[in-house]
Amino acid sequence: MIRAILGTIAGYAVWTVLWLGGNALFFGEAARVVGEGQAYTAAGPLVGVIALSIVCSIVAGVTAAKVAGSRAGGAVIAMAALLLLTGIGVQSGVWSLMPVWYHLVFLALIVPVVLAGGRLARPA
Repeated sequence: MIRAILGTIAGYAVWTVLWLGGNALFFGEAARVVGEGQAYTAAGPLVGVIALSIVCSIVAGVTAAKVAGSRAGGAVIAMAALLLLTGIGVQSGVWSLMPVWYHLVFLALIVPVVLAGGRLARPA
């Protein structure tokens, strides 16, 4: 049980660190504009942010599964649910600042991509 909890925490932390670092490194202008409460609709960077989310989600799923060991399934599912809830909260706060397609794609991909990452960590 402890390993499952640690796996959930580790995966969530890895997602968060990669997300914040990736946004600062690659999408600082978009984050600045949205942070100032202005609309951001440039499709290219928004697709890039979704790609960053996919990378974060895969790595987080792998991390949660590796740390959780035999309890990987539960840890990965719990972490995916926490990330989705966090994502819903964050996206709802900036809903009017970005296109609806961005929010829907971002949120729709979190759980399946995290679960795919968790499956990648399992031995063949």
